[in-house]
Amino acid sequence: MIYDSPSKTIITKRLVLRLFQKSDAVTVTKLCNNYNIYKSTLYLPYPYCIENALSWMEHHRDNFNANKLYEFAITDKETGELYGAIALSNNQKFNHGEIAYWVGEEFWGNGYAIEAAQAILKFAFDVKQYHKIFARYFHSNPASGRVLQKLGMKKEGILIDHVKKEKRYEDLVYYGIINSIGL
Repeated sequence: MIYDSPSKTIITKRLVLRLFQKSDAVTVTKLCNNYNIYKSTLYLPYPYCIENALSWMEHHRDNFNANKLYEFAITDKETGELYGAIALSNNQKFNHGEIAYWVGEEFWGNGYAIEAAQAILKFAFDVKQYHKIFARYFHSNPASGRVLQKLGMKKEGILIDHVKKEKRYEDLVYYGIINSIGL
């Protein structure tokens, strides 16, 4: 993982994680207007329209510059094709943050979420000096849990019937990892 501070980009073997641009709105809309993405995410609306994409991207740069939230487009290193998004919150008081991600369904199974999440972990621990990273996923989405396990995160617990999605309650499974280098 290489972090280029001036351009706010993270480069991995196959990916470039970069800030979203207004020109990404059409692709974000196409990828997010997908029921299978919606049912596995906490906050994405469905149906998803271009106004949702533009509104979501509006404060990314300001949040990044204020060290509140880092939201990156997951893109192909060679072609620039947009695959999804990954975010890292920054709770400065507790020196920890949450990672969240989605990848367009047509790109599932290629390891993009894992590669992007590994880079975000390195960014959080090495660049931002976080003590801990955590993530949560719907119990009904075990694929997301496998991503977290491959990152070396440990299951910390399950919040039973914690959120309501489509008129039914969902369990949230929490995973976390401590920055052992920073101890």
